[in-house]
Amino acid sequence: MSGTTAPAAERNEGAADAFEQLERYTRFWNTGPEGGRHRLASEVFTDTVEYRAAVGFLRGAAALADFRDQFVSHRGPATVRRRERPEVHHGRARLRWEILTGDGTSFATGTDVIEFDEDGRISAITAFLDRAPEGFDPTAHH
Repeated sequence: MSGTTAPAAERNEGAADAFEQLERYTRFWNTGPEGGRHRLASEVFTDTVEYRAAVGFLRGAAALADFRDQFVSHRGPATVRRRERPEVHHGRARLRWEILTGDGTSFATGTDVIEFDEDGRISAITAFLDRAPEGFDPTAHH
């Protein structure tokens, strides 16, 4: 069948289901450097993944991992959990999350709008705060 385009299912044969990918995405945020985070990042993100949030703009999985590590070093242990089943359509997802501190206290809630590339990896995240952390000043970030 030369000269024809393979059906999308064949082109994306190795791509993970979006819900499985979102499960890996959540695990990425909850995994430290010693827990296989680098492997997770290569499965979940494109090389040039972009992350936009009130705290700034990040590019690449290493920048996201560094952001997570800085948060944990400043605030202590934290866990990201999904608040409900994500919604997925047309190559995008909406994932509502909550960050819990080490003692189980709710730190913040938010919603990520996630874009997938043709292979099912995450290429962009736009994070919105639904409930900002106490004392959060959005003007303090760029």
